Amino acid sequence: MLLSVLAAAGPSAPPSIQDAQEQAENAAGWVEENWSTWLSVGLRVLLILVIAIVLRHFVRKAITKLIERMNRTVQAVDGTALGGLLVNAERRRQRSEAIGSVLRSMATFLILGTAALMVLGAFEIDLAPLLASAGVAGVALGFGARNLVTDFLSGVFMIIEDQYGVGDTIDAGVASGEVIEVGLRVTKLRGDNGEIWYVRNGEVKRIGNLSQGWATAMVDVTVRPDEDLDKVKAVLTEVGEEMAKDEPWNERLWGPVEVLGLDAVYLDSMVVRVSAKTMPGKALGVERELRWRIKRAFDAAGIRIVGGLPPAVEEAAGPDPAAGVAAPSAYASPTSPQSVAATPLAPPPNMAK
Repeated sequence: MLLSVLAAAGPSAPPSIQDAQEQAENAAGWVEENWSTWLSVGLRVLLILVIAIVLRHFVRKAITKLIERMNRTVQAVDGTALGGLLVNAERRRQRSEAIGSVLRSMATFLILGTAALMVLGAFEIDLAPLLASAGVAGVALGFGARNLVTDFLSGVFMIIEDQYGVGDTIDAGVASGEVIEVGLRVTKLRGDNGEIWYVRNGEVKRIGNLSQGWATAMVDVTVRPDEDLDKVKAVLTEVGEEMAKDEPWNERLWGPVEVLGLDAVYLDSMVVRVSAKTMPGKALGVERELRWRIKRAFDAAGIRIVGGLPPAVEEAAGPDPAAGVAAPSAYASPTSPQSVAATPLAPPPNMAK
C-alpha cells in the first residue's frame, strides 16, 4: 500500500497525444458554440459606441452653430441705437461662449454616460446594484454639498440670463463693487477702497447692476427765494446745451439736460432740480461737471447759490461787571479775628467810677 501511495505522489506522466487532441477538440467545440454570442455582443457594443460618438458630434456641432448665430445677431445689433442700450458685443460673445461650453460638457456627459451603461448591459452585467449605489451616493452628495450645488446652479443661471459681467459695477447686497471675475461658484468684486470681495453665487438674493442700460445724473441747485425763476431756468438750459456740445460730454450724455422744475420751496431758499440721461457708470462725473458749470454760469449771471447753515456770528464780549468791585475785606465782618483785634479795649469798671 505504501508503494501505491508513493507512486501516486510521484511526478505525473506527460500527457499523451490523444489527451492533447481531446483538449483541442473541446476548446474548438466551446468556441464554435459561443462565437455567435461573442459576435453579437461585439457588434452591439460597436454599434452603441458608433451611435454615441456620432450623436455627440452632431449635438456639439448644433450647439456651436447656435452660439455662432447668437454672435452674428450681436454683431448686427452692435453700433445701433438699440445696441447702445445693451451690453457690448465682446461681453455678449464671452457669455455665449461660456454658455456653449457648459452645454457641450453636459451633452458629452449625458451621451457618453448613457452609452457606458448600455455597454455594461450588453455584457449582461446587472446594473441594479450599480444604479442603486449611484443613487445613494448622489443623495449623500446632494445633502453634503447642497451649498456647492446651489452656488453652481445659481452661477449657471446668472451667466445664461446675463445678470452681470466683467467690468460691471453691481450691488449684490452682501457686497458691492466692480466685477473682476465671474465663475460658476464665486464672483469676485473689487470695492471702492480696492478690496476684493469673494461672493458665493448661492448667497446672492438680489443684484443691482449699475452698468447696464443707462444712468441718470441728478443735480439740485439751491437759490434764494427772490430769484427770477425764468432767468434761472434759462441759465440752466444754456449750461446744458453748451455741455452737450463739448467733448467728451457729448458722448456721455444720452439725452438733453432737462430742468425738471422746483423740487422744494422754503422760507429762505428754493431748490431747482436738473436731470440728464447718461452712459452707465458715468453719472457721477456728469453731475460734478454740471455743478462746476452751473456755479460759473450763476456767478456770471449774478444768481446767488445758497444752502447749508449760516456761519455762527460771535458776539463782542462786554465789560466784566465784577471788574470794578474790590475784593472783600476781613475787617468787614465784626466777628472776624482781624476786627476783634482792631477793636479798642473798654476801660475797667472801677476806673469808670
